[in-house]
Amino acid sequence: MKLQGLHIICCIICLWGCKTPEARRPVSVSSGSFIQESIQRNKKLAAREEAQIKRLIAQDTSHTYLTSQNGFWYYYRQKDTMATQQPVFGDVVTFNYNIKDLNQNTIYSETEIDTVRYAIDKEELFQGLREGLKLMKEGETVTFLFPSYQAYGYYGDNDKIGTNIPLVSTVTLHTITKQSTKEN
Repeated sequence: MKLQGLHIICCIICLWGCKTPEARRPVSVSSGSFIQESIQRNKKLAAREEAQIKRLIAQDTSHTYLTSQNGFWYYYRQKDTMATQQPVFGDVVTFNYNIKDLNQNTIYSETEIDTVRYAIDKEELFQGLREGLKLMKEGETVTFLFPSYQAYGYYGDNDKIGTNIPLVSTVTLHTITKQSTKEN
């Protein structure tokens, strides 16, 4: 009889022990308010920078500005209407550029930066300039107006460009070297 009672107790313990595990609740619950506040702050910053750039464009009646799909503005200083070739992924381009703030104060001159050799989308370059080069043809000179999120953003360049600085950059594209798309 004692043995039978012991079997019943063991069966009850085994059945109770086979219960599915319950998920543990977090000790602290994050509401996501920091992220929402950050989003709102960044939207206000972007709107303020875009308003600054649009004021500059409105004051500059001597140039015809274009808006890129990537969120920056530009105008041609020298346009080549005959060329059709624009750089694409992997092409190697050589170009010169400078960087100024919106008040036209030079941050980096063309001579400081020197001629740059860059493989499109395969090397590091700030986002706006990377996308701007893809709009150009050989021999063209274009002035770009970049909001900070298209330039160096929150971190700057850890040297002369500070946090959230919109930039103006004049770029001259010298050569486009097409890369072979054939497989060996």
